[in-house]
Amino acid sequence: MKEYEGNKKNYRFLFAGGGTGGHLFPAVAVAEKIKSKIPDAEILFVGSKSKIEGKVVPSLGFNFCPIWIKGFNRRFSLENILFPFKVIVSIMQSIVINMNFKPQVAIGSGGYAAGPAIYASSLFGTKIILLEQNSYPGITTRLLEKYADEIHISFDDSKKYLKHPDKIYTTGTPVRESLNSIDKASALKNFNLDPSKKTLLVLGGSLGAASINEAVSNSINFFKEKEIQLIWQTGKLYFQNYKHLSSKNIIVKDFIEEMNFAYSACDLLLARSGASTIAELLTLVIPAILVPSPNVAANHQYFNAKSLAESNAAILVEDNLLKDKLQEVLSSVLFDDEKLKHLKMNAAKLSKADAAGIIADRAIKFVEET
Repeated sequence: MKEYEGNKKNYRFLFAGGGTGGHLFPAVAVAEKIKSKIPDAEILFVGSKSKIEGKVVPSLGFNFCPIWIKGFNRRFSLENILFPFKVIVSIMQSIVINMNFKPQVAIGSGGYAAGPAIYASSLFGTKIILLEQNSYPGITTRLLEKYADEIHISFDDSKKYLKHPDKIYTTGTPVRESLNSIDKASALKNFNLDPSKKTLLVLGGSLGAASINEAVSNSINFFKEKEIQLIWQTGKLYFQNYKHLSSKNIIVKDFIEEMNFAYSACDLLLARSGASTIAELLTLVIPAILVPSPNVAANHQYFNAKSLAESNAAILVEDNLLKDKLQEVLSSVLFDDEKLKHLKMNAAKLSKADAAGIIADRAIKFVEET
């Protein structure tokens, strides 16, 4: 795409989606890329004030407009009775937002918040781009795909679940530019770890994953015997339970701020298989053991991990087997340099590092064609 030469048009982009980091951060990555290309572009995020987007988006300096929508609870909840009413109110709110902001392009990144906002944009003839980060497309993407001009997916597997193949591009999951590799020696030094020993990075999300934490805790003696170093993010909910296990070679944190250092320091990653984690490990080409959460909509984390496992780009261990299999799997992977090498090679083949730039260019092009 040619270099931007001043805002001859009034570029306006509406982003909608959130509820989880997996839905929010790909949208943020595209928004940041648009701003780097067109500094005076107007960008507005729409989402739920009570979810992650309500806190993160304003802190990043983007304008944010809340709507009332909240996800449908899969377990019985009195709030579910209000769900249809919340959808109607959120659509009305979104219509007003679109009337006032007048976006030329609306980008939906999944989650319930994307539904009303993107549907409202379509009523005004706005160009629609959908981002689908999961192997099995979420219900919001499936409901909105008929209104979309383009659908950018992360996994080829997603195509079989969507009805408009002419709109689909396998672009990958957008990742923020701030995520980049650091020299491994420097990364290990940041954690005061020994470069001659193997290092395992454990992630369970910002809140944590009970089964992963339990399996890791039960394997502390194994880590010591095998001289495996550990960078362990327990999550805020579990930190108090495990902080006493911290030692010179076992770094226990509730949350890791410097993810670049953590990713760059590790020889192997043990983590859930949410869309953001998948995108990050592919971008940085990290060998991984993926443990899908069984507590997510449509079991999408399993399909994410399965897609990588079938390409020999990661090891899939189901949640209910982790406690019994963790030490066996670690022994067979972490000390096998050839296996680690092949996992990295296959992850590199799936990596689509410039997804954010590609989608940003497509969004800008839509404006320029109007």
